[in-house]
Amino acid sequence: MKKNRGIVATGHPMVSRAAAQMLEKGGNAFDAAAAAGFAGAIAEPALTSLGGGGFLLARRSTGETILFDFFVDTPGKGRSAHELEPHFFPVTIHFPSSTQDFNVGLGSVAVPGNLKGFLHIHEKLGSLDLEEVLQPAISLAREGVALNSHQAYFLNMLRPIMVVTEASRRIFEPGGRYVQEGDMLKNPELATFLENLAREGNADFFYKGEVARRIVADMEQGKGLVTLEDLAGYEVIEREPLAASYKGFTLMTNPPPSFGGALIRLALELLSRLDIGNLEWGSPRHLLALAFSQREIDRLRRQNCHELDETTRAECLSEAAVHLKRRLWSRGTTHVSVADGYGNVASMTTSNGEGSGYIVPGTGIMLNNMMGEDDLHPEGFHSSEPGHRVASMMSPSLVMDGSKVRLVLGSGGSKRIRTAIVQVLLNYLDFGLDVDAAIKAPRIHWDGERLQVEPGYEDGAVDALRKEFDVNLWDRIDVYFGGVHAVEPNGSGGGDPRRGGCVIKLPG
Repeated sequence: MKKNRGIVATGHPMVSRAAAQMLEKGGNAFDAAAAAGFAGAIAEPALTSLGGGGFLLARRSTGETILFDFFVDTPGKGRSAHELEPHFFPVTIHFPSSTQDFNVGLGSVAVPGNLKGFLHIHEKLGSLDLEEVLQPAISLAREGVALNSHQAYFLNMLRPIMVVTEASRRIFEPGGRYVQEGDMLKNPELATFLENLAREGNADFFYKGEVARRIVADMEQGKGLVTLEDLAGYEVIEREPLAASYKGFTLMTNPPPSFGGALIRLALELLSRLDIGNLEWGSPRHLLALAFSQREIDRLRRQNCHELDETTRAECLSEAAVHLKRRLWSRGTTHVSVADGYGNVASMTTSNGEGSGYIVPGTGIMLNNMMGEDDLHPEGFHSSEPGHRVASMMSPSLVMDGSKVRLVLGSGGSKRIRTAIVQVLLNYLDFGLDVDAAIKAPRIHWDGERLQVEPGYEDGAVDALRKEFDVNLWDRIDVYFGGVHAVEPNGSGGGDPRRGGCVIKLPG
C-alpha cells in the first residue's frame, strides 16, 4: 500500500503516533483523526472520552469543506417537566494561580456524541477498515499508557472527579493508590468494548442496545436525565462552516449554534480595526490592545453582538473600536490537527468536560459533565428543551489563503479557547512568527474580573497592564491558557507545550 506523507499535531505522543500510523498505512487525514480520537480516550483521559462530544472541520482535496457537529445534546426526552431539574454536585478545581468550579454526577451528563462522531467521519470520509483505525486505541487500552507529566498533572487536578465512583477508582486509583507520573494507566474494559465495536462495525449496541439500557437504568436510579429516547435519537449534524475574513485570509471555523467561532470572528473584526499588526510584539501597546479587546468582546458577548447580522455587528464594533483606540492611544478539551499527502486536512476538537465521574458499566467509558458547565448554559442549567444541541466554545479552524489551506488549528481550554486561538492567529498572521513560535509565545486571558497573564513578557509591558487591570501574573505557562495544536500542509507544525503537544511529520 502506498505510504502517505503528512503531518499531525495532537496533545499526546501516543495520540500523534496513532494518527501517523494511519497515514503510514496509506489512510487519509480522516482515518488519522478518527484513530487519534479513539486513542485520545485512553492517553488523554482527563481531557476527552468516547462519552464526550466534539467537532471536526474537514476539507477534502476536492475543496469541499464540512463541519461535523457531534457535540452533546440536552437530555430528558420523554420525561415530564418537573423531572428536568439538575441533580449534580460542585467540585472546585485548583489551577496554580486560579480556581474554577464544575458540577459533576449523573445529573451533569448530556447525551454523548464522540463515539458516534468518530464512526460517522470514518464511514463517510475514511478509507481504511474500521478495525485498522481502532487497533492503536485497543492496544493502548489493553497494554497501558505510561502517564507523562502533563497527563499526571491534569489527573491530579481532577482527582475529586476521577475517584467519585467505585468504577472510576478501579481505573484511576487501582489498589487504593491514585495514579501518578510514570504509572501505567490501563483500561481493559475499554479495550474489550473497542474490540466489540470493531466486530459490530457500528455503535448501535451503545446507543440503542444493551449498553444503552445499562446507562438508562443507572440514570433512573441516580437522578440522571439521559433516556433511551435520547440515546437512540442522537445524530451527527453536518454544517456549513462559518467564514471570517482577516488581513486577506479567510478563517473557516465552527458555526452557530456553537458560539466559539462567532466570538473568534468578532474578536478578529475588532482587532483588525485596531491595526494591531503595526505594533511591536510584546510591547505595552500590544498587550493593552489584547487585554482591552478581550474585555470588550466579553461585554459584547453579553449583549449577543456575535449573533447580529453583518451590518448591525459592524455598527457595534465601530463604536467599540473608537472607545478602545481612545484607551490605547490616548473549558477539559483536546485538539487534533492533520494534513495528509493527498490534499485533505482535518481539524478536530473534543472534550469530556471534566467528566461526570460515572463510568458506563462494562465499557470503561466515563460520560461527560456538559450539563454542569455554566459557560455552556448562559441562560441557566437545563434551560433548553431536551434534544437541543448544546452550544460550545470549541472552534476547530482552518486559515485559507485563497483556495489553499494555510493553517489547520484549534485548541482546548474551556473559556480560554477563543482567546488562545485569536492570540496564535495574531502571532502567526500579524507578527510573522512561525507556527511553533506562535503557539509557544506567552498569552493573556480576561476572566471577567482579572487579567490572567503568563510569564515571558517584558516588565514594562506588564506594568502597563497593571495600570489598567487587576493583573494576576503566573509563574509558569499552564494548561489553563489553552492548548493549541496546529499544522501547515507544507509540513510545519506546533504542539502546545501547555498540554503536552506532539508533532509527527511523515517524510514525503
